[in-house]
Amino acid sequence: MVKNSNISPHYKLGKDGEAYAQEYIKANGYRILHTNWFYNRKELDIVALKNSTLTVFEVKTRFYNSWEEPKDAVKMRKQRNIIDAADAYVQQYDLNFEVQFDVISLTYNGKNYKLEHIPDAFTPTL
Repeated sequence: MVKNSNISPHYKLGKDGEAYAQEYIKANGYRILHTNWFYNRKELDIVALKNSTLTVFEVKTRFYNSWEEPKDAVKMRKQRNIIDAADAYVQQYDLNFEVQFDVISLTYNGKNYKLEHIPDAFTPTL
């Protein structure tokens, strides 16, 4: 968990949420290949492998009383950026796996996280 007191609560929540999501992903049999992987200004939060499927996880974390569900923040523009970065990732590492895009939506009530894993949350469009 992030311990630096000079960072914003929003940034800390996001980083702590990603750490929580990584533990969930590992506990569910995925092998994490990269976290916070960048292609230009486009980021892949977590890239993991399980059963010959490369899964790109977008992690969104919000406080419990937020006006928006975390998963609802993964709008079309964000999806396009993730798809572009995933394409660059696959090309850079010369991978030949099926690629899946999942969203992990976390809400934090000050003590605990509520996690929702949405497999195949979106797909690349032509």
